[in-house]
Order: sequence, then C-alpha cells, then structure tokens
Amino acid sequence: MEMINNITPIHLSLALAVLSVFLYCWFGTRTGKSVKGKLPPGSMGLPIIGETLQFFVPYTSNDVSPFIDERIKMYGPVFRSKLINRPIIVSTDAEVNQFVLRQEGVSFKPSYTKSFNDIVGDDSFFLLEGSAHRQVKNMVVEKFGHNGMRSLMYDFETHVGRHLVSWSAQPSVELKQAAFTMFFSFAFEKMFSLSDAKLVEEFQGCYDDFVFGLFSAPFYIPGTCYWKCLRGRKRAVNTIKRIMEERRSQVSSDSHKEGRTSDYLDFVLEEMRKDGTTVTEKVAVDLLFGLPFAASENASSTVVCAVQYLTNNPTALQELTREHEAIRKGREESDESCGISWKEYKSMTFTQMVINETIRLTNVVPVLFRKALKDVEVKGYWIPAGWTVVVVPTAVHMNPKVYDDPLSFNPWRWQGQQLNSVSQNFIAFGGGSRLCPGADFFRLQMAIILHHLVTNYRWDVIKGKEPVRYPALAFPDGFHVNILEKNEQLGSNK
Repeated sequence: MEMINNITPIHLSLALAVLSVFLYCWFGTRTGKSVKGKLPPGSMGLPIIGETLQFFVPYTSNDVSPFIDERIKMYGPVFRSKLINRPIIVSTDAEVNQFVLRQEGVSFKPSYTKSFNDIVGDDSFFLLEGSAHRQVKNMVVEKFGHNGMRSLMYDFETHVGRHLVSWSAQPSVELKQAAFTMFFSFAFEKMFSLSDAKLVEEFQGCYDDFVFGLFSAPFYIPGTCYWKCLRGRKRAVNTIKRIMEERRSQVSSDSHKEGRTSDYLDFVLEEMRKDGTTVTEKVAVDLLFGLPFAASENASSTVVCAVQYLTNNPTALQELTREHEAIRKGREESDESCGISWKEYKSMTFTQMVINETIRLTNVVPVLFRKALKDVEVKGYWIPAGWTVVVVPTAVHMNPKVYDDPLSFNPWRWQGQQLNSVSQNFIAFGGGSRLCPGADFFRLQMAIILHHLVTNYRWDVIKGKEPVRYPALAFPDGFHVNILEKNEQLGSNK
C-alpha cells in the first residue's frame, strides 16, 4: 500500500511512456539493408524492439547513462544498436561527434522521434533545413543573439529582481518551477507584449509533461505523455493564432503600438511579409510555440543545478560572491539604479567558469539525433544512409581523459581557457550550423541571476535530490529552497 501511495503522476506518466514505446516498437516494421563497409560493433537487441527499453531506464548520476557506459566498455566509443524501431549508431567519440555536427545539410540532417516532430511541429526551428533554417535562425539571433541581448539586459535584470523578491517572501520555493515561470514569463512578454499573469499561467500550462513526451511513443491514448503534450500544443497554437490575428487586425491602425515597444511578434509578422521569405504562417506559429519552452526549460534546470553545486562547494560560492561583491563595490552610487553594465558583465570571469562547469555537468540536452543522408565513412566505420547517429555530449563532458575527475564541480578547471568558445570537447550548445543561437543570451541570464543571488540573498536547501534523467533532465521530487535577503535569518517564517 505504501508503494502505491508513493506513485506520483510523473511515475505514472513514465510507466505509460515506456509501455507506449514497447507497443510502438512491437507493432513497428523491421528495417534493414546491406552495408558496404564495416559497421561499428554492437548489438541490435531483441527482435523489433531492439534495446529501446534499456535506453529509457531512468538514472540519477551526472555521468553517462548505464546503458551507454556498459556498451562503451563492451564495444568502444562508437557502437550500433536499435532504438524505437530504427537502426542507430551511438557516438561518444569527440572527433566523430564533431564530424557529424559539422556535416549538417551535407551528409546529415536532424532526425528525431515522431513524437518529437508532432509536438514541436514539423516546421519548427529544430527540424527546418537549408535556407528556411538559416532564415529562422537569423531571426532568433537578431533579437536574442549577441547583439540583440544587450538591449534586453536591463529588462531581464528588473524581471529577475521582482521574482527574487517574491521568492524571498515565501518560506519555501520549488526552484525548478519558480525559475521556469521566471524565464517563461519574460519570454512571453518580450514575444507578445503580454504580461497578464493568468494568460501567462494558462499558456505555460500547455507545456506540462513536455520533458517526458518528446521521446515517448506516438500513441494518442488518454493518459500518455504524447496525448497530454499534443493537447497542450493544440491549446498553445490556438492561443498564438488568436494573438497573431488580433495583431494583424491592428496593423492598419497607427495606435496599435501605443503603450508598448515593438515586440518579437511584430518582427515575425514583418518577416512574413517580405518578398521571397521562407517564413510561412506554419513556420511562424511553430517558432512562436517553441521559443518560450526552449528559453525556459534548459535555463531553469541549469539554475537549479548551479544552486545545488554551489551549495555543495562553499569555496566556489565564496569566490563567486567575492567577484560580484567587488563589481557592486566598484559601481558608482549614481549608477546603482542602472543595473549591471555591459562592461561589468564582461568582467565576470569566474562567473563564466561557474556557468561552463554547471552546463558541463548538467548536460540538459544529453543526446542529439542526426540521420545520414548518404553512406558515410568516419574513423574506419561505415554509417549507412538512413541510419540515425546519436551524438552523446555527456560522454565527452564526462570523459576522464579530457576532464580530470569529471564528476566533481570544479570551476577552476576552466581557468585560462576561452570561456565562450565551442570545441569538440565542449558541445553543451550543440555544434555546426545548429549551434544554439541563444547561447550568449543564456550565459547573460545566468550571470544576472547569480549576481543577484550571491550579493543580495542567502539560501538553504530544504528538500532536494539529484535530478533524474529519462534521458531528459527532470526533478520528480522538486528542489525546495528557502531564500532570504542577507540581513535575515535562514529558516525564518514571515
């Protein structure tokens, strides 16, 4: 009875997802073809279902999954398998990973599960190719990339300040959900110039269970993650279409922008009107649907992990606090109300080391899927056309030959290195033409949050365990913290 009582909705959703994967694979068709060269070693597992069930077993370590670790020991860094009824080659080799990611559009293309495609949309930024992908990527970079993010600094810092005040007024905050709401509400406001709390909450609710649904089997059965996610997508898309129509109806009016500055929706509608554009209404809707989640999920998980790692490493926390206290002390009193300057942000060297180390350990995106467009040979192995390559950044980031004592949180390992660069040994933001266009803004957001957390607040972890990987990162038991201003006592109830 106690075991039954401990079953949470997340556990039930996971069980249904695994069952769906099994059924999908069972009723799928066998795929196979003769190959011209030497395939990587490995096993295709059981008939039809391959090794799907083993791959999706949850685990709590920051290290690579037991599924991958066991096969590295048996077969080496590159091996073959079969997941969700498709033959795959798993690469934990930094050189092979870099080759695959750099051959985007030439030898490989993104290839995710049907559930992923259905949920994010076939015309989403994640799946577009060629000129369509380039135009949409440029649209993201224009507003949220290196140049655009400078205009967002002050607004985001003000937004963070409001949320931290709210968190400190509560005896306990579930940090993952609170951080997600913080990022999501900011993205929603900047995209649609809407800050109505109820509307933001309703829209945010459309993304419940997304972490679990993206790689679930595509059976539209009530109760499954896939079913919940598609229902959420439908509600969100209807809301986006309604907002777009309302904005279009205001275009002819000179007063439609009164009381607000131009937002991302204005920018998208303008791109849609250009001659020769590849931005159709479907592309625009999928972009506006995917951005809020992309801007919130990974960032909120990283905030939780950063707090957890700093809590467990007082020396790193002390050094981070020292850097930010020096910045604040050096700021002229007249500039205090202006917030963090660009010069101050660029001086946050140790902060960037903390951010790098956090995302290296966190590995919010543990795998990347690419499909071979043609037969390819790399490092003596043959990758047949049509096969999927699963790139595993986690295996590179946790490789003891690359990172000494890789499971430990050690920001100083980044000392003297190019902190904002991407290399074959650090692919937390992807690589090639699919390098995350919001990576720079992500770093800025993290720096702003850390600045205010360590200079104005203290925290105490009330309840929090290691996150669970499904393989996506999740916090099934939550991560609860008590956050108070530094002149107050931790654990006090207001």
